[in-house]
Amino acid sequence: MYPALSVLQALGDSAEAVLWVGGRGGMEAGLVQRAGVPFRAVPAAGVHGVGLRRLPGNAWQLLRGYREARRVLREFRPDVLFFTGGYVAVPVGLAGRRIPTVLYVPDIEPGLALKTLARLADRIALTAPEAKAFFSARRSLVVTGYPVRADLLRWSRPAAREHFGLPADAPVLLVFGGSKGARSINRALLAGLEALLPQMHIVHLTGRLDWEAVAAARQTLPEGLRRRYLAFPYLHDDMGAALAAADLVVSRAGASVLGEFPQFGLPAVLVPYPYAWRYQRVNAAYLADRGAARILPDERLAGRLVPLVRELMADAAARAAMAAAMRTLARPDAARRIAALLLELAGEEAPR
Repeated sequence: MYPALSVLQALGDSAEAVLWVGGRGGMEAGLVQRAGVPFRAVPAAGVHGVGLRRLPGNAWQLLRGYREARRVLREFRPDVLFFTGGYVAVPVGLAGRRIPTVLYVPDIEPGLALKTLARLADRIALTAPEAKAFFSARRSLVVTGYPVRADLLRWSRPAAREHFGLPADAPVLLVFGGSKGARSINRALLAGLEALLPQMHIVHLTGRLDWEAVAAARQTLPEGLRRRYLAFPYLHDDMGAALAAADLVVSRAGASVLGEFPQFGLPAVLVPYPYAWRYQRVNAAYLADRGAARILPDERLAGRLVPLVRELMADAAARAAMAAAMRTLARPDAARRIAALLLELAGEEAPR
């Protein structure tokens, strides 16, 4: 979702009319409408990796989504379609198969929806050159990088530290697991707070599922440690401040780590989500192989999180090397380059 919003920011007034077509339920509609973008929902569901009991119902949802998507496209009459993945991409892409299309692949390895639509796409934008190995239609591939939202980049490190009330020279650890949170990361961090907080300040984005438990655990900390532990269920406008303020981040390895961490030169401990296909493991390996991150398997969180974080926080030279490696992967013009592809297919002149 956020890569698409970044591209819309880059398009600016060049896009005279935009319609976001998404799935029903979840946080997507609220976040898109918060950005001022019109939103329409169509039915969609996954078919990859679901049990036989759910498969017929999910297939029916996709058929309903296709019919609804045809209706939406007839009414809106777009000049170009833009997809970044998700279940809803399949019914909308099939319904609009005669409309010029750009796919953006956020992860190194594309998801099933983007693989399905790749043969219909006029252009396929990639986060990194390594993603080319997953496609056969090489002529349509363009390496653009991961588009980072402009509002994230408005924070300087001093302003971010001041915003959160953090000392200018104190070590700061950022921990997060996405909008819903990562329960195993949250639990491992809570268990290690009293060992970590004497050495560093911690900004913890818990997700909404564990927020009440985390807020209660914070109240049990000694007052001196409690002041060093900032916990939030979610951050909207302040996410850039959290990234800019941190010296080290612990997170899952969703696609955003490929763009946001390089943009901030932020060393990372990545904990790939273990209960899904290998996308996060591939993303984490891409950064770790280049010296920008360490990988911590989910099953080793309880025993290894505290010693690994303390080791890296105590080794400024190691973190500096990781930060330098991370910065080499940044592509600041990614959103503008994808916007230019969309305008090209729509027959418009790209803005300078």
